[in-house]
Amino acid sequence: MKNIAILTGGDSAERVISLRSAQVVYEHLPADRYRCFQIDVQGADWREVPSGSPIDKNDFSLRLDGERIRFDCVFGALHGSPLEDGKMQGYLDLLHIPYTCCNGFVSALTMNKYATKQMAAALGVPLAPSVLVRYGEPLVPEDIVNALGLPLFVKPNTHGSSFGVTKVKRQEDLIPAIEAVWPYDREALLEAFLPGREFSGGVFRTKGEVVALPVTEIIPETEFFDFAAKYEGKSQEITPAALPEHLAERCRQQSRRLYEAFNCRGVIRCDYILVDEAFYLLEINTIPGLSPASIVPQQVRACGWTLSDFFGLLIEEAFSYSS
Repeated sequence: MKNIAILTGGDSAERVISLRSAQVVYEHLPADRYRCFQIDVQGADWREVPSGSPIDKNDFSLRLDGERIRFDCVFGALHGSPLEDGKMQGYLDLLHIPYTCCNGFVSALTMNKYATKQMAAALGVPLAPSVLVRYGEPLVPEDIVNALGLPLFVKPNTHGSSFGVTKVKRQEDLIPAIEAVWPYDREALLEAFLPGREFSGGVFRTKGEVVALPVTEIIPETEFFDFAAKYEGKSQEITPAALPEHLAERCRQQSRRLYEAFNCRGVIRCDYILVDEAFYLLEINTIPGLSPASIVPQQVRACGWTLSDFFGLLIEEAFSYSS
């Protein structure tokens, strides 16, 4: 039996989603192979759920009911900081504890939407025109609108789950939309609106092979794929997507290419807008949601796999990196 720490919680607004994802992982990891513990990280306070027993950060161990538990692997179910941005991985690397997600550098890179776009552009991946705005910088709304057009999207550069995202339709609404980012981030990414259909593709590696999951089409009932659409049932998510096979394969192939080019590990999700048969990359999620409403579990089920099978594959792949 391997001891698995399911890392959850975190310090960002995505905490609530992280707790849901971790519970799904806890419920589905094969109990005949893994002994699972949910570890809630809040700042410097790391505790096992539900006992509340603290983690010894000297060796990432847990004393529970008189037993000292040392973990063989960490399952990453913590969205946002300090795992999805790569901070935690350096600590785990020092302790030689395998984990099911990307390493620290890749996580930090992909958490930064603007930096991700720069690397994707070098690969020739289609992208929406964008502008990065930093807190305190002087702004000329007219110049931004002239560069990107209207409508445009304003979003936190290093935050997920659509917190702080605004679709701006009028120039006078641009500054308030940018100010709505500051509670979440000190950088705002402004992107031109792309008139197309939205798709998402999960990718993971198993036994050395990069596998693209079936593509999902997202049809939000809200104006865009916001928090309500993602987590409160305000969207249709069609898996497999109703796409001609050549387009579905183009999406899967591009996702596999990004996975390998960014040197990803574990499961990631690439989000796109389809315009004129080209898949424009929106972002790469290196710890995608695993809650019942999330996209990757839908794609896994569309393959005919159980979540138990899938989560087990992610853990075994994590062990392969440490062998």
